[in-house]
Amino acid sequence: MGSELLIRGYNVGCGDCFYVRIPNGADDFHMLIDCGSKESARSGVMKRAIAHMATHELPAGAGTGKKHLDAIVVTHRHEDHIKGFDPKFFKNIEVGNIWITAAMDETHSQAKKSMAFHDVAATAMTDMTNSGAALSPEFADLVELYGISNKGATEALTKTLPKDNDIAPKYVFAGMTSDDLGVSITDTEITILAPEKDIDGFYLGKEADEALRGLQGGADHFRSLATPVKKSGPTNISADDFRSLQSRMLSNGLAFAVDDSKIQNNVSTVLLIEWKGKRLLFVGDAEWEEEYREGKKNGSWNVMWHERKEHLSQPVDFLKAGHHGSHNSTPWNRHADEDDEVNQIFNAILPLPGSGETPTAQCLVSTKRKQYDTIPDGELLAEIGKRISNTRSYLTDFKKGNASFDPEDEIFNYSVMKTYSKKPSPREVGDKGWLDKPQPLRTDMQSMGKGQKDMLDHVEFIEVKFEAD
Repeated sequence: MGSELLIRGYNVGCGDCFYVRIPNGADDFHMLIDCGSKESARSGVMKRAIAHMATHELPAGAGTGKKHLDAIVVTHRHEDHIKGFDPKFFKNIEVGNIWITAAMDETHSQAKKSMAFHDVAATAMTDMTNSGAALSPEFADLVELYGISNKGATEALTKTLPKDNDIAPKYVFAGMTSDDLGVSITDTEITILAPEKDIDGFYLGKEADEALRGLQGGADHFRSLATPVKKSGPTNISADDFRSLQSRMLSNGLAFAVDDSKIQNNVSTVLLIEWKGKRLLFVGDAEWEEEYREGKKNGSWNVMWHERKEHLSQPVDFLKAGHHGSHNSTPWNRHADEDDEVNQIFNAILPLPGSGETPTAQCLVSTKRKQYDTIPDGELLAEIGKRISNTRSYLTDFKKGNASFDPEDEIFNYSVMKTYSKKPSPREVGDKGWLDKPQPLRTDMQSMGKGQKDMLDHVEFIEVKFEAD
């Protein structure tokens, strides 16, 4: 309290739920950045996180009998970032502001094609669900991104919660500041670094636009053929041809949804909080590509480097690692030279310490081991660990804290970790071989092992605190 800034990452499985408390004179400023998870809502992890925040951190509202939360920040529409915004969880919390990525604004004139892209992908995934086709676990997860719970969360954020609190959601884009958003915090400036206002121009690209028109046309043709279908099949096309067309459409739909998922990550709200000389960067699931390309489908990091470089050309004091520690959301290209565009970004925000220097930056990772083969990327986390001060060598610590530790236990059974191949060459990701290296504090590991004290009220979390210089 008082002079201390607090960042808390709640363990909600594979998902983001970050509470930030910024000193603001007699009244601190309280923010919740995302609340979502791949876990079922029945698990209660998101409900408990919100209840814990309200009970232990939020002040009383002005005569409402509720707790007061100054701002909700919504980075993007994926369920592992928004599924927890159930109005029932917020019935005892009054919300002052809701800031949502401009990509979710249905009236935004410079996101019409991206919106259409998402709608077609959602329709394709609904068709996939209705088809009864067997899906791999990875594709099943992709289909879930377009499910009923995700639509409900979007409705809650854009309509229900604003109505309950008599406020209008503010759709944010790069260049906006706390002043623009009508918020004044002592010794603090908040700047939105992404997405750019021209969402279609920067993140969709002409090729994706052409693919959109092609799939829309194909889907319309497919449905025109399917309309007269009875038990015997369509009357104006052979059953074999219809099944072949259906298979192609489902395959194209999956590929389309993969593309759309990347676009949604790349239109994440990226938030830079500058407080008394400290620079805190929250990046949602912003992704990177090899390089920035005019008129193409670009990664958010590349766009920020070209359009907002003045904000990324100096080190940060805190980084919320993107996409649960996945390789595609922290700008580090392990296969490229130091002067590669992506590595320039990484070295600017988290520079490697020189000889005799000690890093001072801090980082948190919200993740869940073995949710995906590629999350978290242990090699990436070890690289981040070289550049920050708040690290743990989890495997080493667990061995020290537990004499009966068995590396063949299910939690640490390395033999089940798979090799993920990605062009131009296969590379190993996951935790295998990296847990004994210093890496950032992570929600799925920090509560394990002897002597951990971050569990309270059946809620797990990790924290970073800053004192004013």
